[in-house]
Amino acid sequence: MVARKGFPVSVSHGSGRRLTRRLVQLYVGLVLYGASAAWMVRAELGLGPWDVLHQGVAELSGMSIGIVSVIVGAVVLLLWVPLRQRPGLGTVSNVFVVGLAMDATLWLSPEPAALAVRIPLLVGAVVLNGVATGLYISARFGPGPRDGLMTGLHARTGMSVRLVRTGIEVAVLVTGWLLGGAVGAGTVLYALAIGPLAQVFLRVFAMPVPDGGRSRVAAADPGGAADGPRGVRAILRR
Repeated sequence: MVARKGFPVSVSHGSGRRLTRRLVQLYVGLVLYGASAAWMVRAELGLGPWDVLHQGVAELSGMSIGIVSVIVGAVVLLLWVPLRQRPGLGTVSNVFVVGLAMDATLWLSPEPAALAVRIPLLVGAVVLNGVATGLYISARFGPGPRDGLMTGLHARTGMSVRLVRTGIEVAVLVTGWLLGGAVGAGTVLYALAIGPLAQVFLRVFAMPVPDGGRSRVAAADPGGAADGPRGVRAILRR
């Protein structure tokens, strides 16, 4: 109960349950995202564009790939300032949780040598990444720093989301490859599969939201802001 002007006001139990579910989805999604990225590293068959960059920087600097992910995320978040993007809880959590979960998973996971193990590991990691993306975006706590950079540049330049996203990811991929990051079959699989997979799981994990006193399920229909159901297709990616 919340007191206001001397009168007790009840807080909706339904609202509390929705918030709890959203928080659980956010953090479970971010941890699974970091784990899936780590298993792609263990598969040694190629990484997604941003992790190619993270791995390349890690190879040069001697830092872990998870710590590099945190640092790159923080730097990208600083680029939001001139773009006038507003971070949310999910944005800040993304910077730290994904990288730490990635390092923890790498520490706990053995390095498979057999190709017969590495191929299923790669496929499973890509599918898990789609699940994780659906979980954390559907929680509606704000986009990740890299997604916000994309939508911010789209808003400021007027270029299409597709063009901005492609330009960013090609630049990141080429830079990471030149620095020694792993590009391979996994990179291609990730590029082709992550969008459809994430779209499926965005619908699976869509959150019920109030709508004029009634409940509806947030549709995974994007095209608008980076946060919330209308921004989902614009974000898809990562």
